[in-house]
Amino acid sequence: MLEQTTFKHDTVLLHETVDMLEVKPDGIYIDATLGGAGHSEYLLSKLTTGHLYAFDQDETAHLNAKIRLKTQIADGRVTLIKNNFRHLRESLEALDITEFDGIIYDLGVSSPQFDDSQRGFSYKKDARLDMRMDQSQQLTAHDVVNTYAFNDLMRIFSRYGEEKFSKQIARKIEQVRAVSPIDTTLALAEVIKSALPQKELKKKGHPAKRIFQAIRIEVNDELGAAAESIEAAIHMLKKDGRISVITFHSLEDKLTKSLFKEYSTVDIPRGLPMVPDDMKPLLTLVNRKPIIATQDELADNNRAHSAKLRVAQKN
Repeated sequence: MLEQTTFKHDTVLLHETVDMLEVKPDGIYIDATLGGAGHSEYLLSKLTTGHLYAFDQDETAHLNAKIRLKTQIADGRVTLIKNNFRHLRESLEALDITEFDGIIYDLGVSSPQFDDSQRGFSYKKDARLDMRMDQSQQLTAHDVVNTYAFNDLMRIFSRYGEEKFSKQIARKIEQVRAVSPIDTTLALAEVIKSALPQKELKKKGHPAKRIFQAIRIEVNDELGAAAESIEAAIHMLKKDGRISVITFHSLEDKLTKSLFKEYSTVDIPRGLPMVPDDMKPLLTLVNRKPIIATQDELADNNRAHSAKLRVAQKN
């Protein structure tokens, strides 16, 4: 049986994310990223006759949630859904849920996935290259590193890692794997370091961080899944329902900001005295600038430094 302590996860922006949903005690809510179940547990504390549907494709997250939310599951107030949140609409419709009052997204990888060295997410711990959030899927980081063409590697390093030395790193990987496969996380980290100028190695932060991020996003199609899911959620929200999205890097935040802007703005013909209901945007931004962690939270949780929270409401 899984011990709950094996899934230690400090929930980021816990109260801000849930409180800004303005939770109705009898409402229907979605946690699209169950993770360590921190947001789910706090949201459930605000429900009486309401119900929570929580998504995660990671089996370990589900095992942990069955322990942490044991009472709420027994009471029938929460339903765990083992699926990628990109399948939000079809998963909920299969349960006869066509609309809901609020939804939470905590994008990116949870701390336990990084902490488990065997998952192959970390450039600091040696393991076979993996990085799958859903361990039943076929594509792994090993496949990306050892089979992707040079141009494809360069593209994902540049697009998803925003790495200025993408070309040099992709070329070095191509050269090394031609001799023998790059099998492990530490082996890949060494290849990355060997492709960079010495002055880059002296800068703050691990030189492999951006490349590992890029490969992880590619393996799990994180941005594509997030875009599909958030867009579906916007349409499934009830009137006055809210969506909270926490992001941890610029690409996630840019995606969220872009979607919220698209659905919160309309082109109004000049001279129109009043905007007809059928021309009003689907969303209203609750906060125009992202909410960030307080100094107290930053002191307790280093992961919160890059967190940004954006919230919107359905019109």
